Amino acid sequence: AGCHSLALMNMGKNVTAVDISALSVAVMKERGIDARQVNFYDKNFTEKYDTVLMLMNGTGIMGNLDHVKEFFDALKRLLAPGGKVLIDSSDLRYLFEEEDGSLMIDLAGDYYGQLDYQMQYKDVEGDPFDWLYLDFNTLAYYAEENGFKAEVVAEGEHYDYLACLTLA
Repeated sequence: AGCHSLALMNMGKNVTAVDISALSVAVMKERGIDARQVNFYDKNFTEKYDTVLMLMNGTGIMGNLDHVKEFFDALKRLLAPGGKVLIDSSDLRYLFEEEDGSLMIDLAGDYYGQLDYQMQYKDVEGDPFDWLYLDFNTLAYYAEENGFKAEVVAEGEHYDYLACLTLA
């Protein structure tokens, strides 16, 4: 709904918000935000930005590890020279921790942060979709594989982190 955009605008920053949801864009426009309905992955979306802010589990937009290259390709298309991406996520490994600290993860299965997600409000259910929670080390690995450098900016108390991605 544009809470981060509003905060940045109140700090005097020039902000453009993008969302695939027409309803979200309409709400943001009502709040006075320069908002555009755009699919992040649309190859015709080529505006350049000095900072791309992807919060509230920004890695989720990848959906699953099969879309990592497509994600980084989109960032390369959108970042101005010297630009950066601020992105956050959580490492869901705590869901697989045993009392002794060991992890019970099926290494032959899908990555443990890949989820089938579904939104519901009262009696209205959305369609299920893929959502990705990515631990920082995995993000850093794929960033390097795709020509980026990843650095931790902040770590939270619940396996969450904020990272900065820049072109290497």
